[in-house]
Amino acid sequence: MALFSRELGVDLGTTHIRIAEGQNLLIEEPTLAALAYENERPKIVSYGMEAHGMIGRTPEGMEVVRPLQNGVIADYEVTEALLHFLLDKASGLQRFFGPRLMVTVPYGVTSVEQRAVYSAAMEAGAREVFLIYQPLAAALGIDLPLSSPAGNMVLCLGGGVTEAAVLAMYGIAAAETLRKGGLDLDQAIITYTRRKYGVILGPSTAETLKLRIGAALPMDLESSMEVQGRDQVTGLPRPVTLTTSEIAEALEEPLKEVVELCRRVLEKTPPELIADVIDRGIALCGGGALLRGIDRLLTKSLGVPSYLVDNPLTCTVQGTVRAWAMYPFLRRSLPQIR
Repeated sequence: MALFSRELGVDLGTTHIRIAEGQNLLIEEPTLAALAYENERPKIVSYGMEAHGMIGRTPEGMEVVRPLQNGVIADYEVTEALLHFLLDKASGLQRFFGPRLMVTVPYGVTSVEQRAVYSAAMEAGAREVFLIYQPLAAALGIDLPLSSPAGNMVLCLGGGVTEAAVLAMYGIAAAETLRKGGLDLDQAIITYTRRKYGVILGPSTAETLKLRIGAALPMDLESSMEVQGRDQVTGLPRPVTLTTSEIAEALEEPLKEVVELCRRVLEKTPPELIADVIDRGIALCGGGALLRGIDRLLTKSLGVPSYLVDNPLTCTVQGTVRAWAMYPFLRRSLPQIR
């Protein structure tokens, strides 16, 4: 069957969709769509990066939406249309047979949520669809030794969900999912700025602050950045300058939830695997893993060494591609669509 169909891996994330084949990353686009309303019926006018540039800048009668919320499909029709567009873009003109897809889903999603992903991918033009849990795909993409009975732990810090898992023997021994992620960190910065300075920031501005001067802990080298927001009282534009220490303070509460997530997973892990995790450390992946100091925060809070992997943004989609070759070993650990 693979002779006639391409085997693609799809990392279906809340903030980004990535599609890969073999060693090549074919698609990397924001999971966004711009909708225009005509006679109260939405019409999709742009996707991905083009839609991202329209956030907060759309005229009346148009909006930019995220069809996935907290790692699961919130708008089925838009998700299907977005996947169809991206699969066409990845496949090019030579698409005689639909591709076979290995698509990621968060650990612990319901059977209804799994079915929605499966159906959307099939309706988008796939010939066959398999689902794989994101922590398992990330571990494959990091090239952890999953064939051995030794334990390996990964922490996937995504845009909409955060997942911690201990894996061994091509399967998940213990795992848990927090339906919060990088978007919630952005919201924490918005809330902090509004409360302290009375200035309302946009989501894109908050994300820029997080990326440029953000940190999980106060840093030795303090940075600052001036941004424009809207005064909460007058409604007029007003600049505000934030520092790295202030961003770390704003992110303190949501990052505590991440630490507690890891602690709960470690508490559920068999003692034999805990010893392996302490020896090997916690592999950090996903966009949130790029936050400065988060490895030190986890190491300090959990007493387990944590480290940033070499390919935090693409390890999950690379793992979906590698899963094709390992399918006979992984089959028992993959979600089964009923």
